[in-house]
Amino acid sequence: MVDKRSAVMRLAAVAATAGVMFAGATAASAASGAHSTVAQGVDPGALPGSTVFGKTPPGTPETVSFIMRENNLAQLEASVTDGVSSYLSVGRFAAQYGGNPTAIHDLQTYLAGDGITTSVDGDQVDVVASGTAGEFDQALDVQQDQYHVPAQSSTGGQASVPAQTVHGTADAPQLPSAFASDVLAVLGLSNYSAFTSNAKHIDAAVHGTDKSSPTSCEKQLPNSCNLPQNFASDYGLNPLYDDGADGQGQTIGIVTLAALDPGAPQYFWQNVAHIASTGRTVTTVNVQGGPGKPNLGGSGETDLDVEQSGGVAPGANVIVYQAANTDSGFAGAFFQAASDDVADSVSSSWGESETIIANQVAKGREPAAYEAAFDEAFLEMAAQGQSGFIASGDNGAYDASDDIGTTNLSIDASGDSPYITSAGATTLAGDQTFQNANKHKSVTVDVPAERMWGWDYLWEPVAVVTPGHNLNQVIRQNVWGGGGGFSALYAQPSYQQGVSGTSSYSAVPYLTPTEYLRSKKSGLLWPHSWAINPSPSVITGTASGRATPDLATNGDPDTGYWLYQPTAKPALENGWGGTSFDAPQLNGATAVIDSYSGHRVGFWNPAIYAAASSPHSPFTPLDQSGSNNDNVYYTGTPGAVFDPGAGLGTPNLSALATVLAAASPH
Repeated sequence: MVDKRSAVMRLAAVAATAGVMFAGATAASAASGAHSTVAQGVDPGALPGSTVFGKTPPGTPETVSFIMRENNLAQLEASVTDGVSSYLSVGRFAAQYGGNPTAIHDLQTYLAGDGITTSVDGDQVDVVASGTAGEFDQALDVQQDQYHVPAQSSTGGQASVPAQTVHGTADAPQLPSAFASDVLAVLGLSNYSAFTSNAKHIDAAVHGTDKSSPTSCEKQLPNSCNLPQNFASDYGLNPLYDDGADGQGQTIGIVTLAALDPGAPQYFWQNVAHIASTGRTVTTVNVQGGPGKPNLGGSGETDLDVEQSGGVAPGANVIVYQAANTDSGFAGAFFQAASDDVADSVSSSWGESETIIANQVAKGREPAAYEAAFDEAFLEMAAQGQSGFIASGDNGAYDASDDIGTTNLSIDASGDSPYITSAGATTLAGDQTFQNANKHKSVTVDVPAERMWGWDYLWEPVAVVTPGHNLNQVIRQNVWGGGGGFSALYAQPSYQQGVSGTSSYSAVPYLTPTEYLRSKKSGLLWPHSWAINPSPSVITGTASGRATPDLATNGDPDTGYWLYQPTAKPALENGWGGTSFDAPQLNGATAVIDSYSGHRVGFWNPAIYAAASSPHSPFTPLDQSGSNNDNVYYTGTPGAVFDPGAGLGTPNLSALATVLAAASPH
């Protein structure tokens, strides 16, 4: 292999998809001369416990994404965070902000010289290349290896990221210096499945209820048996329904990493929610080959995304962009949703912690490298008037504890992006009963008012009714709650500046990270355990960075929802929650708001932060301070407009519709 390395030019990172095919016969003059380093996505060798067991067979088929650097990026970012004044078509976006056409042509010609075919989407940002591992090794001067990666377990012992055998490379890709600076990132040199669903289920062992019988719910609402209609009632959407707005004429987009169970949403709407939703369509689009067949490992997430979003907006069509669980697949699905520009609003409920991204940063990448390509997709969506929502995570303030096993404070990506709306979670008011399987012990807990979702409120009762489990064990196994906190990768966006609570916080430190160990592969110093204080006092502090989530609605599984997943047993089950529900529900609510407004309302954040700071805020802040309102760390600050863990608070969606309609271009 020819060594193509020369002066290093560090770029940012991640994603892609497909469009007009191109395959040149020979490499152009750009193929000669100096080469420069380009950032790549996941390196499985940086994950704890991973081992190499051989070289990737050169004939292994691969799809690799080359993300072009968007033009006039600073102008685009400012336009989005300040509030877009007029929406662009995909063609106008490509002309104003798309990648350099000459660089795209040179990249395609260069790759064709090694037998690699490429395609480009209409936005002129993502270039998708198809070839073999050997061809990409030659073109990019890397060596791909085979890795065994053990399960990345949560603190509760659940392997939310299973053990995998994958390929990848520790080498930085090289491209000709003539156009390397125009390439933001190269993705797809690894097929490691890093992303996890932000869905969570109740612990049936401490709830003496029949999980699948509708009659078991009659006396329990809102304890675990809610439907989309309950979301609409709880958050003020019914007045829009009364005005005839149900999402008719709108299209909801779902970005997901597992296949939809065919017919599942239709069954749910008709037989479980009893929602009249005839005349609509549910369409699936397989991005970069798609995720394969429906499976128990993730299809429930896709099912609930469609069931909930379409249930909230019974008049809307739904399009599901489903991709393989890889960085190139995930980002590629967002790019296709943006480049198609069919969906008026888009949501996703998959993510990973910023700590995993920091692991890549420690290996020589820029701080925002891994997420920069996602940002480009979100920026395009916002510029085109597509609203976007991503779940904020289900591990409270400790997002990394679930996917990489560390106990540091961390938030979820890509909901940490300043160009997307991060959806957090609450617990509804009401009584909850916990009992052991033999029903010998029972404890009832009263939640007097809607609060941030943090499962600290159930630690004591679960310890009481679970034989052989002390309080400390229960705490370690139940570090769950609505994701939220402050980004270590993004600065505070303009719409958060000056909003009280976005640069300070109150907290209840039940858990103090301990046992810091330095990773041999990345050099990062990570905590791997906690010291526990079951009765902490409130502390205060200051913070910087993008604060999440932006708003919150019910997502606690104990006050949660029905899910129908035909591949599961039972197929119909109550007690499901997590921020996985909040993102698609807000997506559906946007379809209703768009149909009420008569036009797209676009990216929510600039308008909602301004409205929340006004005398007539459409939000109810969750600003009560203490252990009855927290996400297992952050709690409310009395009088603050923003509180980490709940964001601006819970919305009155009919009041918010008026705000968004007036603030958006039309």
